[in-house]
Amino acid sequence: MDKSFKQQALDYHAGVRPGKVAIEVTTFCETQEDLSLAYTPGVAEPVRAIVEDADLAYRYTARGNLVAVITDGTAVLGLGNVGPLAGKPVMEGKGVLFKKFADIDVFDIEVDAQTPQAFIDTVANIAPTFGGINLEDIAAPHCFEIEQVLVERLDIPVFHDDQHGTAIIIAAGLLNALEVQGKSLAEAHIVCLGAGAAGIASMRLLVALGAQKEHLYLIDRKGVIHAGRDDLNPYKQAFANVTERRTLADAMAGADVFIGVSGPDLVSEDMLRSMAAKPVVFALSNPDPEISPELAHRVRDDLIMATGRSDYPNQVNNVLGFPFIFRGALDVRAARINEEMKVAAVHALARLAHEPVPVEVCLAYGVDSLVFGPEYIIPTPFDPRLSDFVPPAVARAAVDSGVARLAYPANYPDLP
Repeated sequence: MDKSFKQQALDYHAGVRPGKVAIEVTTFCETQEDLSLAYTPGVAEPVRAIVEDADLAYRYTARGNLVAVITDGTAVLGLGNVGPLAGKPVMEGKGVLFKKFADIDVFDIEVDAQTPQAFIDTVANIAPTFGGINLEDIAAPHCFEIEQVLVERLDIPVFHDDQHGTAIIIAAGLLNALEVQGKSLAEAHIVCLGAGAAGIASMRLLVALGAQKEHLYLIDRKGVIHAGRDDLNPYKQAFANVTERRTLADAMAGADVFIGVSGPDLVSEDMLRSMAAKPVVFALSNPDPEISPELAHRVRDDLIMATGRSDYPNQVNNVLGFPFIFRGALDVRAARINEEMKVAAVHALARLAHEPVPVEVCLAYGVDSLVFGPEYIIPTPFDPRLSDFVPPAVARAAVDSGVARLAYPANYPDLP
């Protein structure tokens, strides 16, 4: 890494006040009377009200716009198990994105938990503070158990962004890429390299959207996940295919789609050449993709490519999802983020990419225009219309699927 960038990053986080987030007072406290209202004796009145009606916590406290971003530090970015304290800069960064893109407040919480159950109990015990829980950077397979138990145990949205945020953005981009290539999800043969949180969640969502399981090849460190293996956890077993293919190269032959959520430089030129005509390649390992865009385009001039990087077209970036998904969920006080809400977010993002792009968005990316096609299959993070497309779609799906406690907000725009 460039030393000057490393120092720039460290200086950015040091700042005048260390870190990236702070607490802001939202009311006034300038006089003795203000103090008596903010704290004792005045604070007793909302306490009494909430004792009588727990829902009044949403009226008299910040709970309804407050999300916990919580990690155990076991799978922080591409850095691995760095522990909870070293994961704190990432959790603070997530808080910045929640606030910047959806005006949602965040407490970042780093938990030193030795077992999944200890982590689950910690989160459940502090849940009354929050309107939603964003789980982050928790290693597979424990992340699946942790989320499932918390979803069942709590009555507020629990969302593991490394699973579902990634899956939603991948799915939205893939639907559009297949449309451009003249292919359908139901018929596409899909290879996913990486069978952790993001890979398994993406395959689950693609199946919910219409992909056929027999057309999916999920690859882990030992090769193709197939029905003959006896070393699979239940989450991988769900995608065990009956096939003679054993290696990544075997799986890539004739494939329409490659999705990489693994590591750098794992896809060779020969593997890319073996794919079907008009392939879609999502090489999402960061910062170095499974195959570089330059090499991929040199080998195949008929492909559509996406990466996780902001310096190439078609960036698969979770910030397109989680702030706006939580915004929609919080605004109808959803008890959970269910499959219907995830699917609604996918279609909203895919639909937005078809719309004419405002000039200010093009200027932000230093281009003359962005037009739906091979190099623009998914919206950019700084598109202001994300707030008009994703939260309303998520909120409507929550209401229609019966998990919302409030009606669809009157101040929301009509669904595009």
